[in-house]
Amino acid sequence: MKFLIDAQLPYLLADVLIQKGFFATHTENLPNKQSTTNKDILDFAASNSLIIITKDLDFLDSFILNNNPKKLLLVTTGNIKNRKLLDLFRLNIKTITELFEHNNLLELNNDQIIVHY
Repeated sequence: MKFLIDAQLPYLLADVLIQKGFFATHTENLPNKQSTTNKDILDFAASNSLIIITKDLDFLDSFILNNNPKKLLLVTTGNIKNRKLLDLFRLNIKTITELFEHNNLLELNNDQIIVHY
C-alpha cells in the first residue's frame, strides 16, 4: 500500500510507514511543499494510486461528493503530541492496511479505527 500524508500531520509519519514496509511520502516532498493545493494533492494521489492520510475535512467532503480520493484515512485524534500519534500508527497500521483491502474510508481516532461505508 502507498500513502500520501497531508501537511497537518508530521513528516515523521512517512518514516514510520516506510519502516513498516510501505511506500509513503509527505506533501513536503511535493514541488510546492506545504503550499500544495488540495486539488494538486488529489491529482497526485490519483495518478500514483496513493491513499491520502489527513486531518483536513475538505478531503472528506471531496470523498463523499466526488469519490475523490479513492481511499482516505481521516485522522480525528484532535491535538495530540506527535509521539502519541506516531505510536497510534505503529500500533494500528496492520489493521488499517487490512481494512483498506475492502474499504475506502477509514477514520483513526485516539481509541479506535472506524470503517465508514
